[in-house]
Amino acid sequence: MSGQQLALAKGLLVAMFDQASTARAETALVCFGGARADVRFGPAVPRWWNERWLQPVGGGGGTPLALGVSRAAHVLERAARGKPAQQRWLWLLSDGRSSDLPARPMFADQLVCVDFERGVVRLGRCEQIARAWDALCCTPEDLIAS
Repeated sequence: MSGQQLALAKGLLVAMFDQASTARAETALVCFGGARADVRFGPAVPRWWNERWLQPVGGGGGTPLALGVSRAAHVLERAARGKPAQQRWLWLLSDGRSSDLPARPMFADQLVCVDFERGVVRLGRCEQIARAWDALCCTPEDLIAS
């Protein structure tokens, strides 16, 4: 992801965490890049925002998409065991620049792929993932406009 798209993704995450806090919804944040996928927050109701959760996130290729989705799937599975009646959503924010096509996390009730891919040559990987997962695919601009 370019610096501009990464800044947009981080801004969108801050807005999403603010909404979750207002709704008192439990939230988790899994960040992935390089060869890592880390749970940076939660699952818990966000009471305040901490820039340290996102500051180390960088863009620039080498996205371990399958590892990130796998880590998120484990968080969703634990949540399903602890609170089976709870609605569980997975929001994937990515430019799709990965050759991975991870399996649909089975404990996610709703899935949304937010496609940050820009440029003349597009791979359309977020759209492919969304179709494979039966998920909604949208752009950040779609979310900002709503």
